[in-house]
Amino acid sequence: MGRKPNTRLQIIQLGARLFIEEGYTETTVGKIGRMLGLSTGNITFYFPTKDHLLAVLVDELIDFQNLLMEHATEEGQSSLLAYCLELTSIAAACEESEVVRDFYASTYSIPYTLDLIRSADTEKTRAVFGEFCPEKDDEWWRATENIVSGIEYATIMTREEDIPLPLQIERTLSTILTIYGVPEEIRKKKIEKVLAMDYRGLGRRILSEFREYIERVNEENLKNFARKRKNR
Repeated sequence: MGRKPNTRLQIIQLGARLFIEEGYTETTVGKIGRMLGLSTGNITFYFPTKDHLLAVLVDELIDFQNLLMEHATEEGQSSLLAYCLELTSIAAACEESEVVRDFYASTYSIPYTLDLIRSADTEKTRAVFGEFCPEKDDEWWRATENIVSGIEYATIMTREEDIPLPLQIERTLSTILTIYGVPEEIRKKKIEKVLAMDYRGLGRRILSEFREYIERVNEENLKNFARKRKNR
């Protein structure tokens, strides 16, 4: 008789796929249950709320973004430029897709997942901007990230008809880089370089890579679980 795959991992795999393809708002616990042949009680046994399931995907998103940053620096790109491109690609992707906007907006508007983002981004910004803020303590970095995350959320929610995307990117990056003490000359050079790129294409490419990464990670987790059960 065949062994059933781990239910929790199946929920994560399907939930992640739906959050990315249909958005957090449109994805319900009931829909996940129906597609997996599980009751709502089965789902909430593993994830008390939809927010808890989203948190798993946010953890994977953080890992993916860290990998992109590592690859960029390995290829000779500065961490500062990589940071600017990350924010720009998210803004561009949200501009092109309401589903993507809904997903990112949800990660920033739910306290549980926002805490995960702020914690990870505090470490990231410290690594990127530490040379410009050498005397700042832990409390300053945490407090500043709270402000910056609010700016990022506002950027995600801003639409092309309100502020054209290039201007939106320029203002967001200029504000954040100023907060972290980046000199004006460096700010201008980085922003000009970002705006000269095909940032819309970059946003689409990174979103596609993120989808592939999530599918690969979740599929590998299921395979590893099956192997462990088989070897017992």
